[in-house]
Amino acid sequence: MSVAEVKKNVEQRMQRSIDAFKNDLAKIRTGRAHTGFLEHLQVDYYGSHVPLSQVANLTLIDARTIGVQPWEKKMVSVVEKAIRESDLGLNPATHGELLRVPMPALTEERRRDLTKVVKSEGETAKIAVRGLRRDAKEQLDKLVKDEGVPEDSGRRAQDDVQKLTDKFVAEIDELVQTKSSEIMKV
Repeated sequence: MSVAEVKKNVEQRMQRSIDAFKNDLAKIRTGRAHTGFLEHLQVDYYGSHVPLSQVANLTLIDARTIGVQPWEKKMVSVVEKAIRESDLGLNPATHGELLRVPMPALTEERRRDLTKVVKSEGETAKIAVRGLRRDAKEQLDKLVKDEGVPEDSGRRAQDDVQKLTDKFVAEIDELVQTKSSEIMKV
């Protein structure tokens, strides 16, 4: 493995960490409706648990309401039960074959709690990025020691990895700040 491959590999892995963090942030509720909020919800579909998005259409009816339309009539009650029993605190209303899921307004206390969750998720993402930096540093040290890569190019590569780490940590901080302000906005 060359120095360039180590740098490319660590950058790709850091980007995947950021993508996973963005995905986690999308699941954290703000006051506004978002279909991604329900997609991961597991529904009992003829004895097996599948994501809600595989048994129903999810649409936004308005800024605070998600529409859920199961593809089979008999799934309406099952989907409604799954949404009601989830830990999301939602109360769907059935209108024929369409479920309307209103998003309740968040209390000030709940907003602060969600902001803490966002910051905690951000810290977890930063720890993952720093772990990747450590792994890359170890690989670079090994290349310098075992494979005869010049020390100065190894040092430059470590500096580049540190710059990548700083860039991704700054991006995480920015995402945390954006999501926190989105949550605190009434």
